[in-house]
Amino acid sequence: MAKLLIIGCGGVARVAIAKCCQNSEVFTEICIASRTVSKCEEVAKELQPKTATKITTAAIDAEDVPALTELIKNYKPDAVLNVALPYQDLTIMDACLAAGVHYIDTANYEPEDTDDPAWRAVYEKRCKELGFSAYFDYSWQWAYQEKFKNAGLTALLGTGFDPGVTSVFVAYAKKHYFDTIDTVDILDCNGGDHGYKFATNFNPEINLREVSAPGSYMENGKWVEIPAMSIKREYDFDQVGKKDMYLLHHEEIEALGKNFPEIKRIRFFMTFGQSYLDHMRCLEDVGMLSTTPINFNGQEIVPIQFLKALLPDPATLGPRTVGKTNIGCIFTGKKDGKEKTLYIYNVCDHQECYKEVGSQAISYTTGVPAMIGAMLVATGAWRNPGVYTTDEFDPDPYMEALNKWGLPWVVDENPALVD
Repeated sequence: MAKLLIIGCGGVARVAIAKCCQNSEVFTEICIASRTVSKCEEVAKELQPKTATKITTAAIDAEDVPALTELIKNYKPDAVLNVALPYQDLTIMDACLAAGVHYIDTANYEPEDTDDPAWRAVYEKRCKELGFSAYFDYSWQWAYQEKFKNAGLTALLGTGFDPGVTSVFVAYAKKHYFDTIDTVDILDCNGGDHGYKFATNFNPEINLREVSAPGSYMENGKWVEIPAMSIKREYDFDQVGKKDMYLLHHEEIEALGKNFPEIKRIRFFMTFGQSYLDHMRCLEDVGMLSTTPINFNGQEIVPIQFLKALLPDPATLGPRTVGKTNIGCIFTGKKDGKEKTLYIYNVCDHQECYKEVGSQAISYTTGVPAMIGAMLVATGAWRNPGVYTTDEFDPDPYMEALNKWGLPWVVDENPALVD
């Protein structure tokens, strides 16, 4: 029914690939492409005996637009799913345009080299005009709107869990529960324990950049930026318990603020243990989170990339991680003239994920929505020429697919609120 080219073969990609193979009625063929083709071949060898989906592999540098365009044209997929690094979003979008194919990703663009003068000039202008200083934002990909629209192609951005599912939760709440939404608090709780003194649950380079950056939230249509980790709250999460959580900048705030201007305040919180924070602050203090290259013994290295090489690979955490995640959105607003609150969330068990697809829950909660977004675009259920986030389509088929493919959600109509 659909052919899908999947670019990337890390932890999230492996979950998305496994779920595509489970969904063989839709994904009759997939091609897994990565710079390290041996990883693709390993996954194909493991999954091919268990699925009716035909799996092929290819070696590709996702930053080589001509080579990637040629691969897409030769394979002729219905869509391309980008589960590589956010650094490569724009080159993959360029190749999709050149080859005439729909595009899907899980995280918005950010540059690998934050000292690049051309990028820096645009970034500093944005910081001054909009008031938030995160390295990642949607402007670079939203700039492709007319290109995709004129080509008759759909680009679906950010179909992970957050962003992705959390954005769909907002659209679903608005469609079924609220006349107007006043506030949204997005809560991301990982109650898992991997046993290491310090490790990140997804790509260390991306994770540590995100967490160490200033926090920000949107209030009355404007950004409010705060020092990193300076707003802390405690919340009692269903099936996890009480956890400390901290306000971070997160990309879905930007898209939701644009697409739901009625919402007066949008915040994002993520849980962290004290040990993680202590390690991160120490690494930051000694310069290990820097993206600026340094010369070491005659060789140029980027400190955060060197640190990434030292830390455990998130893809290897599955066997040793126990506990659960709880991720969702708390809403306040009005329905039929009356005040209303709501909490839509999912609880995911690390060990159950590992039993099913050999992954911990962080990769699982991103990889499953990646497959769902790709399915909706590839089959035409979600199609609109241009560049869109998940909250801009009908949420119902996505929500139904979450229940079917391993991320069932709960609606609590009397939740505790975050002050």
